[in-house]
Amino acid sequence: MPWIGQRALAAVLRPSASVSAVTNRLARETSPYLLQHAGNPVDWYPWGEEAFARARAEDRPILLSVGYSACHWCHVMAHESFEDPQIAALMNELFVNIKVDREERPDVDSIYMQAVIAISGHGGWPMTVFLTPTGEPYFGGTYFPPADRQGMRGFGYVLNAAATVYRDRRDEVAHAADQLRRALEPVTLPPGTLSAASLDTASAQLVARTDMRHGGFGAAPKFPHPAALDFLLRRHRATGDGRLLDAATTTLDHMSRGGIHDHVGGGFHRYAVDTTWSIPHFEKMLYDNAQLAPVYLHAHQLTGDARWVRVVEDTLDYVLRELLLPGGGFASSQDADSPGGEGSYFVWTPAQLIEVLGDDDGKLATRLFGVSDAGNFENHTTVLSLPFALAQVARSLDISEAALQERVDSMRERLLVARQQRPAPARDDKVLTSWNALIIDALAEAGAALSRSDYLNAARGGAEFLLRELRPDGVLLRTWKDGTAKITGFLEDSSFLAHALITLFEASGEGAYFTAARELVDDALRRFTDGGLLYDTASDAKPLLIRPRTVDDNPIPAGQSTLASALLRIAAITGDSQYRARAAEILEPMAVVVTQSALAISSLACAMDRALARPREVAIVGAVHDPRTQALVRAVHRQWLPDAVLAWGDNETALLADRPLVGGMPAAYVCENFACQVPVTDPERLTEALRATASTSG
Repeated sequence: MPWIGQRALAAVLRPSASVSAVTNRLARETSPYLLQHAGNPVDWYPWGEEAFARARAEDRPILLSVGYSACHWCHVMAHESFEDPQIAALMNELFVNIKVDREERPDVDSIYMQAVIAISGHGGWPMTVFLTPTGEPYFGGTYFPPADRQGMRGFGYVLNAAATVYRDRRDEVAHAADQLRRALEPVTLPPGTLSAASLDTASAQLVARTDMRHGGFGAAPKFPHPAALDFLLRRHRATGDGRLLDAATTTLDHMSRGGIHDHVGGGFHRYAVDTTWSIPHFEKMLYDNAQLAPVYLHAHQLTGDARWVRVVEDTLDYVLRELLLPGGGFASSQDADSPGGEGSYFVWTPAQLIEVLGDDDGKLATRLFGVSDAGNFENHTTVLSLPFALAQVARSLDISEAALQERVDSMRERLLVARQQRPAPARDDKVLTSWNALIIDALAEAGAALSRSDYLNAARGGAEFLLRELRPDGVLLRTWKDGTAKITGFLEDSSFLAHALITLFEASGEGAYFTAARELVDDALRRFTDGGLLYDTASDAKPLLIRPRTVDDNPIPAGQSTLASALLRIAAITGDSQYRARAAEILEPMAVVVTQSALAISSLACAMDRALARPREVAIVGAVHDPRTQALVRAVHRQWLPDAVLAWGDNETALLADRPLVGGMPAAYVCENFACQVPVTDPERLTEALRATASTSG
């Protein structure tokens, strides 16, 4: 494809540069990432018309830099280049410079990341893209060092080359930009036919890609891929194929015992740089923990294995302790870097463990967590992991696993107290609607399943915060910080929040959440649909180079995947078949793609699995606070019923209409397509009825 590449850029010479005093406009922004760059000598603009107007007026190319606050290599490039007066002066002379927080603007990030991948063959952050004044990309890459290093051209060279090509080879730039823009246009797929066979092919593909020794999909670096794991659990539940369960639980086990899991403070880091999950990239993202907790919960509900409950609670307890903000919202992430150096907050030496825990517990901790004098990280330090399962260690010590677990819990508490005295990683405390919706969903489901009222209350608080602060005029917004909400929300924001509110409705029995969910879905169908297709940006949002349309998990589900699931749930609760038909329009064009790219579109595969299952409805009538009603509700929530919906409590959904009490007692109706079995009043009989219908579904 004939866009301007590295070989063409290498042919140009370096022009002279001059430095001028500038005022950095990022100081007026709320994004912590943008504020990190407010003191740069670079004349940064935020994304907006002001920057593009200047570029057009001066016929100057644009340098677009995209990153996020927890990104390690974003910090490296900032320190090496954006804080360097000479490099900054060159940027200011040659370009109009725009800095974007990819978490605030996933639409901008998505468009230009596709361009960078097309140009260079790979993507990542920091992302650096050179644009025409009309926003068309003509060259780009990811991290550039300040000077030539290890086969990479230095940033100064790249800046001069990109500016010279734009100035002296304008026709080639225009042609290349036009070709690249055409390549970025979303592809329209013809309708297909959903079938269990296609999902079986997709799940088999995932099993084939699973590292059955260490878990995960493929080689290092290893990412969790929670939707793919959940899809394997779903299809095992539907088919009984033990290979799917083995693949999922092998990965869940190795992740939970590996260094990607924080064994002191709980929660998961972004990814592992090695094949054994031992060494993480240390940032902690809200969305990873929000997606992983439900997968571990489902594994517990499916297998009865209590160790997965500990992982769920460990993860959600971390979120409530470290990321919950005053008012009910949740912060976005914790940084990859610590003030003492990358990973310094999390790593240990044998001497440090003994100092905190004493001689006996300290020596046990070194053995249990794989800590050695040599270490496995920088400066002979060790990222904690569990090389051996706790049961195996307990047998070697000739004590019960429960006794060892109690001792480990005590050690973890003391280590956490000690670690909190260290300089901690920075926290990005902006509230993102879609990411908050993911954690609300997880907290509501886990709160109901595990009878954790604190989780359920946190889910309520998060939902009320989003509905109050980020939907002030009926239009959902993307981001909030320090009392300011802004940026028209994207499809993922509306879809994720609607899905979370349905889960919260099922967990709490409070009908207002379902009403809000349905409003969000109806609004999303109006504002994000064009020509029958769903787009990431709303019809009333400011137009971009193209209107992006995401279908893959990257690293959160595509908005239309979650919307399809929400549509199916609403259809089952209301009996309105139009919602189910709209879900089919989303899913059917991906019927062939799911057999070819299961890992990339696992969230869509999960929605397809729901669409193919026989819809089941559970209606429980009875006073909300009646212990007998609560017992019936708990019987439902203790099981994983991914193809079912639940209505109960104070609401007037169609599922509860004309369902009387039985003998004056609260009762549960188990239904398929609104045709119900004989109602039951006993929780154990309800459990049996749900298991019986589950065995015939899928």
